[in-house]
Amino acid sequence: MSQSSGRTMFGSSTRGQTVTVIEAPTRRSQRRKAIVAFWVTLVVVALLGGTVASHYLHPILGGLLGVLGGLVLGAVVFALIVAWPVLRIVWHWLAEIVIALVVVYGWTWLMQATPLWLALVLVVVLVGVPAAFGRVRHWVLAPVWCLIVRHRLRVCFAAFIATNRSGTLPLILLARPTPAGERVWLWLRPGLSIRDLEQDGQVQKLAVACWANEVRVTRASRKRAALIRVDITRREPLTGTVMSPLPNRVPADMPDNTLTAPATPPVGVNLADVPHPRNTRATNTNSTTEPRPRRGRNTAATPPEDEPSGFDPRDYA
Repeated sequence: MSQSSGRTMFGSSTRGQTVTVIEAPTRRSQRRKAIVAFWVTLVVVALLGGTVASHYLHPILGGLLGVLGGLVLGAVVFALIVAWPVLRIVWHWLAEIVIALVVVYGWTWLMQATPLWLALVLVVVLVGVPAAFGRVRHWVLAPVWCLIVRHRLRVCFAAFIATNRSGTLPLILLARPTPAGERVWLWLRPGLSIRDLEQDGQVQKLAVACWANEVRVTRASRKRAALIRVDITRREPLTGTVMSPLPNRVPADMPDNTLTAPATPPVGVNLADVPHPRNTRATNTNSTTEPRPRRGRNTAATPPEDEPSGFDPRDYA
């Protein structure tokens, strides 16, 4: 699929030059896949449909009905496979297409249903409120950044595949805003894996392409390796100043000169109400103590008795 134009915006002629939307190798590959899928669908549906229809109709009529059903389903499969590259492009631009249709038809309906001055006032309100209030502007820009990130990732993957000369563009599924940035889900096609995205420098290239601070790539499913999640960090939500609610809990009638507890506990305070600890060792100064007889040193060492369980500590000495 290509588009031709006669002159450029600077007046130079470009007649004969084409702007390729779907590359020629992709078109040929999709056409071969579509032909194979058409014949496979035709044969399978004709056999199964003819067998089932033969139980209720004449065998010849049942066979013809099965062939007719195979032709119809085969044509549908052929059209879907051939149009898949175009459908993928439409999916990537689906949000923008819907927004454009809503804006065009919404403005047309507004001009027909309301006078011109009221329509202009509504437009000024819709544009001025997000521009004046930061929180509303953040709510409006968050989905816009999701749309931008989807296209930036597609461009980055196209450059990555063109450099490595292998792989197919992944299918960008959904994107939603997060407090730190955006989160995008991708379905990898044959030729790409999460290891290719985790290589040195590849994540930084994704961050540069998305105009972000940091990009993290993780698996989104334990069962399907093709489904991955890309977390794009554009700001640090935890670095903002958080006001403490404790001052609001202080009573309003509390005087300003109220004594508060010191920061450090007092040390060396003489507490008269606390008795001194008693000496638990009993001493008798009047009694005479006799020295204990010293036991003689036994020259012959007695061997340790064997324990009845058979455990000998010398085995671990």
